[in-house]
Amino acid sequence: MYVIIVGAGEVGRSIAANLEGAHDVVVVDRDADVVEELTYSLDVLTIHGDGTDLDTLREAALEQADLVIACTDNDETNAVVCGAAKAATNAFTVARVRRRTLLETWQESQGAFGVDFMVCTDLLTARTIFRISGLPSAHDVDTFASGLIRMAEFDIPAASPLADRTVREADCYDSLTFAAIFRDDEMVVTRGDTVIRGGDRVVVIGSPDSINDFADEVATMPEEAEEVVIVGASEIGFQTAREFEDHGFRPRLIERDPDRAREVAEALPNTMVMESDATNAEFLAREHVGEADVVIAALDSDEKNLLVSLLADRIGVDRTVAIIETPEYADLFETVGVDVAVNPREETAEEIIRFTRTDHTEKVAMLEHDRAEVIEIEVGPESVLVGREIADATDDLPPGVVIGAISRAGDHITPRGSTVVQPEDHVIVFVDAAVLDDVVDLI
Repeated sequence: MYVIIVGAGEVGRSIAANLEGAHDVVVVDRDADVVEELTYSLDVLTIHGDGTDLDTLREAALEQADLVIACTDNDETNAVVCGAAKAATNAFTVARVRRRTLLETWQESQGAFGVDFMVCTDLLTARTIFRISGLPSAHDVDTFASGLIRMAEFDIPAASPLADRTVREADCYDSLTFAAIFRDDEMVVTRGDTVIRGGDRVVVIGSPDSINDFADEVATMPEEAEEVVIVGASEIGFQTAREFEDHGFRPRLIERDPDRAREVAEALPNTMVMESDATNAEFLAREHVGEADVVIAALDSDEKNLLVSLLADRIGVDRTVAIIETPEYADLFETVGVDVAVNPREETAEEIIRFTRTDHTEKVAMLEHDRAEVIEIEVGPESVLVGREIADATDDLPPGVVIGAISRAGDHITPRGSTVVQPEDHVIVFVDAAVLDDVVDLI
């Protein structure tokens, strides 16, 4: 596939790094220093120029493009890039936007602006926060097969009843697969005799009920977040409150700016909006914020979100979720006490990358900064899995692969060694990123 990426920020760079081994990739950016750096760090063609200029796109061989991805930090620029590309070619176009209103305009206009697919960063992030908040101890959560199957990554506390047990001993769930463990810098693909240790992050795939049961076993905190406090009425904070409202919650939102507080209060009828500084200890005590099940820090800087999260943890909040714009901070945040750090740009890159897979790939979830992926693939008749028991078929797959679940005609099947995969099954697979392209080709 020939892919043109306009915008070499974090989203564009992440997409380019993911694609460089299997596709012809061209990256266009207006920053000459960024272009030069990419030239030496990635195996892609780079062009210094304005992606809204057709001459620049032609220099990138627009006429050969199968996919054009516009992922600059400017919504209007991304729409113009897609419009220009669509006017000159039949390439599939993807635009990244931040504003939900632009996404809704595009949806109601049935593909306006020359955009074939639009990704809204703030809405994706809000939905990720909601999914994670609903499962105690979960670090990452995603759904597959139209919600039939769920993947989750859980922290295992030292005090957890699962610590120091083997996977075989821990596996008492009807429809759950233990896929992998992340331990310090090591990734372990689990087997029956793999020992789960305190401090591990365990990736499991299964039915929503089994995932919930697993969460209850792992959890050292309340089963479900009922009292939710959002700090910061940024666009992400606003969309997060709206997401909780849509699911029947009545969150509280703290916003320092009086005009913004009034604006969001009018737009969120089921959210209590409080005008205050969230670092004011007297205010937090007066409003009993320390009794919240989860505090979500959605302010305008990583440093402020870290401060709010640590303060919330200190006053007794069960769980903290912080938005981070700098991916390198994620491990730092979680090391010093933030329970979950969510990077909006990583969420966006993950959503876009699935369009670069084969036609049979339905969903992609990236784990631990793209060290591994969980993918949903519709199995074709030529797949190495078809007509064979999984125990035999997986011998022909590279190491680092686990068949986590199967969706067949709307039914969830928990894979076992004797399970036989059929054509048109949807398989949910955990894959080491190093062998991803080979696995996709085989399945």
